Amino acid sequence: MSDLDLHSLRIVRAIADTGSITAAARALGFSQPAVSQHLQRVEIRLGVPLITRVGRGVRLTEAGAVLARHAVTVTTALDAASGELAELAGLQSGSVRVAAFPTASSTLVPRLFAAMRERHPGITVGYVEAEPPEAETLLRDGAVDLAITFSYAGDGSSVGTGLTSTTLFTERTVVVLPATHALAGASTAPVDLADLAAERWIAGCPRCRGHLLTVCATAGFEPAISLETDNAAAVLSMVASGLGVAMLPRLALATATIPAGVVIREHTPESIRSIHLLTNDGGRRVPSIAATSAALAALDGADFGLDHA
Repeated sequence: MSDLDLHSLRIVRAIADTGSITAAARALGFSQPAVSQHLQRVEIRLGVPLITRVGRGVRLTEAGAVLARHAVTVTTALDAASGELAELAGLQSGSVRVAAFPTASSTLVPRLFAAMRERHPGITVGYVEAEPPEAETLLRDGAVDLAITFSYAGDGSSVGTGLTSTTLFTERTVVVLPATHALAGASTAPVDLADLAAERWIAGCPRCRGHLLTVCATAGFEPAISLETDNAAAVLSMVASGLGVAMLPRLALATATIPAGVVIREHTPESIRSIHLLTNDGGRRVPSIAATSAALAALDGADFGLDHA
């Protein structure tokens, strides 16, 4: 396999990401004929086909998929080397792609963009919204450089090999009740979830829904989930309309407008959510990724009105 080269790996990776030679050529800044001819030469050198035609598009063969998978590791290492050399040469440039869950879009991400614009104006930061499982997949596939995810205490989620995880901060969840609810009175004592066993519940994303089931099971009941949405503003409106009760992380409320018909209360048993920053192993050797990671690490739950859990 001594005939492999970085350019070929980038082409195969681009085809894996875009699904066609034309789109891959466009993403890499080359003409479609140039990419096709290069790919044919690589296949001849290696002695195995890398793509197969499917309708108007192409699909990677098993050999092509192997190269695409290893391309992420190789290009990350080379980007790290280039970044370190650029840093030594005093260059202030680079790009970082970030994935994060929806709640982060209105809280963590704007703060990150503002911090990077102030401290590192030469670094371009891109963003895509994705729930934790999808964000982790994007990171492993090389589609993003950083992933902001979350997990709940005891939910069994863990980061596999090849990724580095750092916990940014933790937060508690709260219950969201209609203002007319019997437990939404003036008392500031935490609500016992067992007292909400007969209610209709509004659940969130699959990970949040699973955690709701776990916490309610600890309280001795299975919640009757009637509605599901990962849009916190929609949850608040639904509760205000009397469609059910809900459990939300405090971060989801940090930038939300709380309707007049809604009351937010602590609850028992309590539940803790942790916010994590994921990178590929060795990714933080790239100066632009390291700078973005540092900007995220500097953010604190207190920045969003959260008490540490």
